[in-house]
Parts: sequence; C-alpha cells; structure tokens
Amino acid sequence: MKKSAVILLHTGYWLLYYLLILCFALVVIKGGILSWELAGIFMMPPIAIFCFAPGFLGFYTFYTVLFDRYLNKQRIGVLCIAAVVAALTIGTLVTCFLLPWNNRMTLQQDLTMALLLSCLAAIHGVIGLVMKGFVSWYGDIKLKEELNKKNFDISMALIKAQINPHFLFNTINNIDVLISKDAERASLYLNQLSGIMRFMLYEARAEQIPLSRELMYIDQYIALQRIRSSNASYVTYQVEGEPGNRMIAPMLLISYIENAFKHAEHKKAEDAIHIHLQITPERLVFSCRNLYSAQPAIRQEHNGLGNELLQRRLTLLYPGCHQLHITREQGIYQVNLILETHEDQLHHC
Repeated sequence: MKKSAVILLHTGYWLLYYLLILCFALVVIKGGILSWELAGIFMMPPIAIFCFAPGFLGFYTFYTVLFDRYLNKQRIGVLCIAAVVAALTIGTLVTCFLLPWNNRMTLQQDLTMALLLSCLAAIHGVIGLVMKGFVSWYGDIKLKEELNKKNFDISMALIKAQINPHFLFNTINNIDVLISKDAERASLYLNQLSGIMRFMLYEARAEQIPLSRELMYIDQYIALQRIRSSNASYVTYQVEGEPGNRMIAPMLLISYIENAFKHAEHKKAEDAIHIHLQITPERLVFSCRNLYSAQPAIRQEHNGLGNELLQRRLTLLYPGCHQLHITREQGIYQVNLILETHEDQLHHC
C-alpha cells in the first residue's frame, strides 16, 4: 500500500475518533447529564489529553512494536502478555505525568483512572493491530502479484532462450545418422528429445515442478549432448541423495548446465564439463564447472543477460535462502548454487 494511502487511513481514523468524542458529548448534553459549559471541557487540553494520549500511545505501540515483534511471527501468547503490560504501563504513565489534576486524587482514584486509561489504550492498540494487519496483508497481496508477474516474464524469457535452434538441428542430424547404424538407440534419443520439448513447452510453465522431473530433464539433455561428441568422457555428471517429493522452480538448474555446454571448450579433454548435485535434508548444493576459452568475448557471454535473468529469478523465488557464486579463474568457469530448506519443500526456507 502506498505511503500516502496509509497516512490517509491513519488521519481518517483519528478524525473519526474525534467525531465520536463530539457525539458522546452531545449525547451527554442532550440527556441532561452535563451542561454545555461542562461538556465544552471535553474540547479543553486536559480532557483532550485524557481522550487522546492513551489512545495514541496504545495504538502506535501495538502498531509499530508489538505487531512486528510478536504477531507477525505468530507468537500469540507472548503478544497477549506484552499487550497487557504495554496497556497498563501507558495507563499508569498518563495518569502520573500527563493528567494535571492527578495530585488532587486519592490513591484509589489514581488506580481507577490508570485502569480506565489502560483499557482505552488496549482498545486503540487492538485496532492498531487490526489496521497494521490490513496494511500488511494488502501489501503482501500487491507484492505477490508483482513477484508472480516478474517471475512469469522471466520464466517465459528463459524458456524461449532455451530452445536453441543449433542444438535441435545438430541433435536431429545426429539421430538421423544414428538411425542407419543403431535404430534402437536412435529411437531412444528421439524419445529423449521429445521429452525435452514436452518439458519446455508444457511442464516448465508451472510455478513449481518435482525435483525428480528436473533431474530427468537434465539426464535427457546430457544424453543428447553426449552423442554430439565422440568423446563421451568430457562430461561428468553426479547426483548424491534422493530428490524424494521435493519441489523446485522449473529450469532452475538446467539453465546453468546449458550455459556450460554452450560455452565449453576443449571437448576432447576429459572432464571438460563437471556437474555435481548433492541433496541433503537441509539443502540442495549444485555445482557446474566447464573449461572455456580465455578470450574476452567468451567471458562477456558468460556474464550476459542470461545470468542476470537467472540471478533475478533466484532473488524473486528464493529470497534470503539461496547462495549463488560464479567464478572465472584460469580458464575455468564455475557456478555454485546452494538452496537452503528447513522443510520437505525447496520452495520454503
């Protein structure tokens, strides 16, 4: 919610409270309980302090302190205790220091007045909690809509970027050559290519997919990349741990792997591309390393728009629970990604 709207909401609340006090005074006068002269005292500074000081202090103590510290963290029991202590403290302080006639009151009157003002502070405080909850809820909705829109835009840009025509062209040609040599193997690769296309066109549109499905896509992609080179040992791919029923944002890991194949050099060398994935109950650790040419053009491509989109996507989807480190040293480009998780879903931190 915009700051101006929040200020208007607060201003409207206190204006309504002032009108309520006026209406109360008119009702008292009309009932003959107070005269116009006595009712006018409600507008004088002492009574204004009596009406507004505990309400104002209670409202903003609950609004600014108790909500963020306790209610927002769902610590309801501690919130109730803190609310009672805050209300009693406000009532006592106003009675002792702000009411000008308190030195003429007895101890019993002081206690009664402090209890009355504490109740007033508590009432305004509860209203402050409700208002802060509404503002926070509305802000969360707007933020979620914005994040969903950005995530959708970034996801679509990533999906479009993944359909590399050179990869498709070379893979189809390799399968075509393989048909005459090993039809069964060619059929297997064709099915894997079909699975990749199906994944990118349909499954990658979802907000989350099973981690096992992402790993299956990685397996299929690496298998198709292997047939493009006579040196199958230039790729090393290892997975430690079981994905179970974990979920992950689609094409989060494969994007870095595709970049590695796109920019990898020395494909005749062993372990030119090394991919390692470790799955534990607390985190997912992914690393992808490839050899690359030290030419400036290659380094620029590695740090291009694709990585910016990937980093923005991680920030939107996994705020505060991911670590991404990208290094380039001595012809080796490496991506290390850690996704923290304290539950059975990678989406939550």
